[in-house]
Amino acid sequence: MAEPTDLHAWTTPTLRGEHVTLEPLQRGHAEGLRLALGDGELSRCWYASVPMPADVERFIDAAIAMYERGQALPFAVRDASGVVVGTTRYYGMDTSVPNLSIGYTWYARHAQRTGVNTEAKLLMLGHAFEARGCIAVRFETSWFNHASRAAITRLGAKQDGVLRNDKRHGDGSPRDTVVFSIIESEWPAVKQHLQAKLQGHRNG
Repeated sequence: MAEPTDLHAWTTPTLRGEHVTLEPLQRGHAEGLRLALGDGELSRCWYASVPMPADVERFIDAAIAMYERGQALPFAVRDASGVVVGTTRYYGMDTSVPNLSIGYTWYARHAQRTGVNTEAKLLMLGHAFEARGCIAVRFETSWFNHASRAAITRLGAKQDGVLRNDKRHGDGSPRDTVVFSIIESEWPAVKQHLQAKLQGHRNG
């Protein structure tokens, strides 16, 4: 296991796999993310934090500001052909544990239920546990985001609980946050599970 390090001193890594490449999110990714959002259908889901196409620059600027404050490591996600299909990030890094959260994740419709998210999570979890010595990785989503809750469960994460009125949705309504996690001792089995899922995508 890697020695715990100062997570706030991390720079956003570039993580490469067969289906995806995760690279540091930059303002130059704006047009690709706008195209990934399409006509804005993804943005109309009131309980998800997905920007409208016209707000992509503001979304990127907010992510970069979090990075500059040591609060997040944001990524642009490219598929195997090099097209930008979405974004994700590490956030909530705690240097004293160490642990972190993975979230702010969304993908173009055509990239969903493909190997993109499976491999992206495999790469991110591997980097967190194996390169950075984290002992836990969390995932958080709205109570009403049933698709996200199911996707997190499919990764192999376990539900820790529900934080009532923890945050607000984009429309201002109170959000109950469902918290999931994978801990260090579970990572080998989760890794094997994700590798098997990825093999299924290759054979599909």
